[in-house]
Amino acid sequence: MPKWMRAGSTAAAVAVLLTGCAGSSEQPTAAESTASEDALVVYVGRSEELVGPLLEQFRQASGVEVAARYGDTAELAAQMLEEGDRTPADVFFSRDAGALQAVSEAGLLTPLPKGTLKKVPATYRAADGDWIGASGRARVLVYNEDLVQPDDIPDTVAELTDARWKGQVGIAPTNASFQSFVTAMRVTQGEAATQEWLDGLVANDVQRFENNVAIRDAVDAGQISVGLANHYYWFEKAAEVGAENLAVQNHFMAPGDPGTLVNVAGVGVTGAGAENPDAQAFVDFLLGEQAQEYFATETSEYPLVASVERAEGLPPLAKVQGPDISLEQLADVAGTQQLLQQAGLL
Repeated sequence: MPKWMRAGSTAAAVAVLLTGCAGSSEQPTAAESTASEDALVVYVGRSEELVGPLLEQFRQASGVEVAARYGDTAELAAQMLEEGDRTPADVFFSRDAGALQAVSEAGLLTPLPKGTLKKVPATYRAADGDWIGASGRARVLVYNEDLVQPDDIPDTVAELTDARWKGQVGIAPTNASFQSFVTAMRVTQGEAATQEWLDGLVANDVQRFENNVAIRDAVDAGQISVGLANHYYWFEKAAEVGAENLAVQNHFMAPGDPGTLVNVAGVGVTGAGAENPDAQAFVDFLLGEQAQEYFATETSEYPLVASVERAEGLPPLAKVQGPDISLEQLADVAGTQQLLQQAGLL
């Protein structure tokens, strides 16, 4: 029996919750529509604005034509689960380890060469070698330094349900990064404690936003005092207006807290891609110096290859010390969404 049939329960659970929103990925992008039949098909769960230039760098460096299908990572993962081994994708470039693991457990990814896997620490790749991280993103608490005194900054997400933060906390419950963080909380603290925390946020009048950018900007404007986001959104804003002009700041929470989760944007090669040498070339490019420098300088994410320096002002990953879990444990997106629905956040 093939792997994707043995692991069908996880795939089915994800598909049930996500297929309702998978339609937006059904239509090919302009790049895909004009690509030749022998182009490398990459499902890209990151924004075209963010990584489109990187894909163009790969084309220029390799001469390989890329047919990129952009979409939300969860939507693309659900689409791949529906397509099964008939998926046209050669490569899945995901913004989230959980989606990669769900696709892997459905038997749709193939192990990467050992030489490739050795480029990245084991913490940031699948144990079976089916996928590998290309860049890292840490969860942080963003806070307004004019509204929150240094001694009052929360060091754990548990503190955010305290009455002192009523109506002053921002979250983005539909965002994949927030959902991965909640999944990490489920793994480390259990279902009941996580549900209690989510219910506590709602009771404390938590403020909901569409995405991390909106949270960051609301904190900067003083509309709320604190919010949960990814670290690089501060760097993005600082590059636009100057760090000296920002009231919003990043705070890395206590080591081991779910609020310090370090997730990855990563990549895996499908069964079809395993027969296409261009797929492996794309993976190697993402782990090469040019792409790793791009992540460090253009997106302010953590490069995962040791030879490339992180952005100035970022603490080393070893110091961040997220919760003690394997990123493979983030695959149960369905269970997390169910908790969020029960709390009235979805």
